[in-house]
Amino acid sequence: MHIINYLTTINFGAGALSSLDAAMSELGISRPLIVSDHGIAAAGLLERLEAIVGKDAPVFLDVPTNPTEAALKEALALYRSQGCDGVIAFGGGSPIDLAKGVALLATHPGDLESYAAILGGIPRITAAVAPLIAIPTTAGTGSEVGRAALITLDDERKLGFISPHLIPKRAICDPELTLGLPPQLTAATGLDALSHCIETYLSPRVNPPAEAIALDGFARIWAALPRAYADGSDLDARTELMMGALEGGLTFQKGLGAVHALSHALGGLKSLKLHHGTLNAILMPPVLRWNAASAPAKIARLSAAIGLSDTGDLADELDRLNRTLGIPARLSDLGVTRDVVEWTCERALADHSHPTNPRDLTHDDYRSILEGLL
Repeated sequence: MHIINYLTTINFGAGALSSLDAAMSELGISRPLIVSDHGIAAAGLLERLEAIVGKDAPVFLDVPTNPTEAALKEALALYRSQGCDGVIAFGGGSPIDLAKGVALLATHPGDLESYAAILGGIPRITAAVAPLIAIPTTAGTGSEVGRAALITLDDERKLGFISPHLIPKRAICDPELTLGLPPQLTAATGLDALSHCIETYLSPRVNPPAEAIALDGFARIWAALPRAYADGSDLDARTELMMGALEGGLTFQKGLGAVHALSHALGGLKSLKLHHGTLNAILMPPVLRWNAASAPAKIARLSAAIGLSDTGDLADELDRLNRTLGIPARLSDLGVTRDVVEWTCERALADHSHPTNPRDLTHDDYRSILEGLL
């Protein structure tokens, strides 16, 4: 196991789950709320966690694919009624984001909406956030080291809650927890992580250290994802994939871009329950084509990092990777219809990821991207 200090403390490596008891002690957590989901419980992974924490720890499993304000309120009520003093997030990005919301509202007054980034909520989030330990069971979101939580409000707005105080106090990244992940979920979460590395690298904000991390993560994921997809028991591939996903999360400070502005908007549609990683995978090639003229040197460096020739096209290679990994070609394959296009464009323009896209996209630009995928 390796101890890494960058934004937060990360316990990384096969078997790192065993460090949980010490992490709880160091953070002063004696009565944690475990936030996970029913899939994790059905897979038997929750039993491994409870063997360390104890079976008497309260557990919240009703986490939607895209975490909602309603689910957050239920989890918060359980946290308070059980006298909890910290949170353990155990799962993919949805349980981790919901756990961040619980840690926030457990110590901050008022409605969730008042802390949204686009509504001026960033300075309202203080160091009083309850201690949170994040343990990812997928290699995808990077939320275990990210400063943001994406939560869909009751009115279907999917908003970002952003603060360095929301970064989990400890991330325990054990690739052994991902060995049983099905191929389809391996692909969708891995491509989510790839999109993080691409978008943060292309962001116009100046942060060379973060760019170096994003570039390394991109190359790791590109090489490891097909191997993990083909053989889910390949621990080396799973380890490389988890490190790449972690690196994608470490670069969020640079901001994301149009892929996430659109996927955040589409993910807020309660009627469809769209998977965030799958959306990012579908959106990445066309958005990259729109951005090509605004960041040619950076796209060339991304291409070189995976051995793509000067005449190769990274967007086309992403399309091919999607097909290899069984990702649908179009948003319409997921049930997205033209009647949500205008609403999605409006939400994308208001999203916190929109300003850091390398090209300043308009409402009409977003409409063209979406209509090209229907």
